[in-house]
Amino acid sequence: MTSLTRPAHRPAPHHDLVLRGGRVLDPESGLDAVADVGVTGREISGVSATPLPGRRVLDVSGLVVAPGFIDLHSHTHTVQGHRLQALDGVTTVLELEAGLSPVEEAYRLAAAEGRPLNYGFSASWAQARMAAVGGLPHGGGITATLHRLGEPAWQREATRAQEEALLDLVRRDLDAGALGIGVLMGYAPRVRPEEYLAVARLAAGADVPTYTHARDLVEQEPDTPVDGAEEIARAAGETGVHAHYCHVPSTSHRHTDRVLAVLDRARAEGARVSTEAYPYGAGMTAVGAAFLDPARLSGREVSDIVYARTGRRVRDAAELRALRAADPGALAFLPFLDEDDARDRAFLDRALLHPHTVIGSDAMPLTWTDPAADPLAWPVPPGAAVTHPRTAGTFSKVLRRYVRELGALGLMDAVARASLFPARILEAGVPALRRKGRVQAGCDADLVVFDPTAVSDRATYADSTRPSTGHAHVLVGGTSVVRDGVLVPDALPGRPVRR
Repeated sequence: MTSLTRPAHRPAPHHDLVLRGGRVLDPESGLDAVADVGVTGREISGVSATPLPGRRVLDVSGLVVAPGFIDLHSHTHTVQGHRLQALDGVTTVLELEAGLSPVEEAYRLAAAEGRPLNYGFSASWAQARMAAVGGLPHGGGITATLHRLGEPAWQREATRAQEEALLDLVRRDLDAGALGIGVLMGYAPRVRPEEYLAVARLAAGADVPTYTHARDLVEQEPDTPVDGAEEIARAAGETGVHAHYCHVPSTSHRHTDRVLAVLDRARAEGARVSTEAYPYGAGMTAVGAAFLDPARLSGREVSDIVYARTGRRVRDAAELRALRAADPGALAFLPFLDEDDARDRAFLDRALLHPHTVIGSDAMPLTWTDPAADPLAWPVPPGAAVTHPRTAGTFSKVLRRYVRELGALGLMDAVARASLFPARILEAGVPALRRKGRVQAGCDADLVVFDPTAVSDRATYADSTRPSTGHAHVLVGGTSVVRDGVLVPDALPGRPVRR
């Protein structure tokens, strides 16, 4: 346990809010001690072993006070999605794997509507390619991306002029503040590897990461243009880009150990590579995705696919083709590892416990099954919407399973993987992240207060919008989004995070 250190500057004589007597965890300094945390405005204004004076004092004794969790991989961009993530301890949600383009459209919409949590977006290689190569409309948010994922037009080989046009769109998004470049390579797996390297060089020049959904591994698709793991490692080595490998188990399946070894080798050779994982054995994607074509299921059965709107398994190839034609953007569950099988579960565990893995939820948009439901009603009306349980439960499941039940992660390590380590992936090119992921004076007052003996996920595949429990307070920029374990419905303190 590291002893408490006092801030170099004098604390404010009276703080707006004092969190009194909690177990304070600051993963950067190693602080793990009972202390007071003062908040003034949107900042942490003091951390002290002796009582701090405050205009409001909140007794949090017996609870943990930690930096709010930073989710690098969230596709839920709505108020309702943010609310579910807030009750999972998240204070900043970033759409980095898919990204959005034009990115200014995404920031403008979020600011106009207001958001409970801080938000940010990478530039979207896929949406830029849809426009420049596929001739599809540019923009439309995540809904448009999901709807167009299976369109062959954007997946074809680009001419030199088309490649330059898509790179120019990405460059404009970086200039507009995008947090890196999201690359959905797994959804266009025949694209030339040279194009991926060009994208990596662009990101390296801007000192921001690429966030890649890898293309097929050679074990999955022997005639793939390049092994998905080797491609990411190669790009990091050749261009110097920080290459973030998204949700390793969900694309690597039972080859996860081999993929982790490839990335370890790249790091040993000096490459900057980070990874993420979520603790679930099923993914979720648009039913129109190219790899869900009945002719390309690659070892999967059609009956493995669950149509999210109804919760029913797809009967046969004819039904799958009909769903893909009628609503290609509709979401479907796709198992990749069996959580009830000890061997499969071990792949998930090894990936999540790997020392370079951060926690990323891959939170999904809510699909409204009741067209009459109010999309802002809280709580979500029973049966009115469906999503992946990881949207509501990822971070709490990690705390429950890996910290409390298995003892495989220390509490400080788990908190670091959810806060400080994600911040460090971005902070070289995004200075705003240097003020997040820490409990230190002068940092942003994005804080989560939770009971480590009680925090737990409740969302299931059958009941996916059940919020997690055990998070007593969640502050975003000093404003309570969760108070005494209850969501504050009118709280919209989220602010944009830009490069």
